[in-house]
Amino acid sequence: MTARKSSAKSKQATAAKPARAPAPPPSPPTPRPTLVPTTGAADEVPPPAELLAMARDVLRQGAVAIAALSEQLPKGFLAACEALRDCTGAVVVTGIGKAGLIGAKVSATLAATGTRSLFVHPGEAVHGDLGRIYHEDVVLALSMSGATDEVMRMLEPLRSIGARLIAITGNAASPLGRHADIVLDIGKVVEACPLGLAPTTSTSVMLALGDAIAMTVMRMKKFSRDDFARFHPAGAIGRKLLTVGEIMRKGRYSPTVTIGTSLLDAVNQMTETRAGAVTVVDANGRAVGFYTDGDLRRNLLQHAGAGPFDLMRHTIDEVMTRRPTTIGPGHLASEALHLMKERQFDQILVVDEKGRPVGLLNVQNLLPVGFT
Repeated sequence: MTARKSSAKSKQATAAKPARAPAPPPSPPTPRPTLVPTTGAADEVPPPAELLAMARDVLRQGAVAIAALSEQLPKGFLAACEALRDCTGAVVVTGIGKAGLIGAKVSATLAATGTRSLFVHPGEAVHGDLGRIYHEDVVLALSMSGATDEVMRMLEPLRSIGARLIAITGNAASPLGRHADIVLDIGKVVEACPLGLAPTTSTSVMLALGDAIAMTVMRMKKFSRDDFARFHPAGAIGRKLLTVGEIMRKGRYSPTVTIGTSLLDAVNQMTETRAGAVTVVDANGRAVGFYTDGDLRRNLLQHAGAGPFDLMRHTIDEVMTRRPTTIGPGHLASEALHLMKERQFDQILVVDEKGRPVGLLNVQNLLPVGFT
């Protein structure tokens, strides 16, 4: 009886309280454009605006995931970079499917920036390519799940070989994570695929992390522009890094004469070496003048109305260009080309820091290496 009275009083007290205003319904989430797999001719492709919105969403999700990774790099990041820096063998990168494709790119970037690296396909590894891996190597394995069969079959053989293992995975508790010496856990990543299936955001994050590793190791090794140029002799990158000193004419192919030399002897030097120009030096070996085959043609035309131009009668210092434009051998070839185009030169004199000639750069030297 007492309990019932108490309950009745409680109900009355509750009823006496003013009623709360109902909470506003939550704002509906911004709809995410999705594509569904087509199952027949009746299915319609979404309109262009929806397709573009989906494409932007894919890019946005990748950018957000990479930004989040940049704010909190995986624990062990620097330890992994130090392991690659100190590796006395090769960095062997492995992975299957899309992760494998990302791994191949990461391996290529490591190799291009001073870290010896190769990619080994997990399927080929267990059929003999494990012989490419030695105990002094470091293996970098990429697997979002950390449980891919092909990668799992490599784990015990790698342990017996004795190579260190670094894992990039989305599951540190996975078999790959448990076997690795260092785990770089990128956590659970929601794919931008409309079906939630195709690796998209996860591979973007893996690639970004791989690049971050490669660039960090590059800095740790003090890899320089000169080192980079040595590994990239061809293509647009190679052209950007070529120096004047690497492609200039030098030695006997860059003729010099002293002040007082007859113009005829100077022209003979230009002709014998096919240089198209000759440098004039003083008694200390410093460049004081420059004379080109274009200068010779202009001299002949200037004297055409006054009879033959006697090459024996004139000395080189009478007709040479004094204080010529010069460039140093350490300058980029692209800088030299820009200067030559600006001044409308076909060749330019190359001198050292003391003003002594060390070579001659002709526009013909630039063509074989891809400059136009």
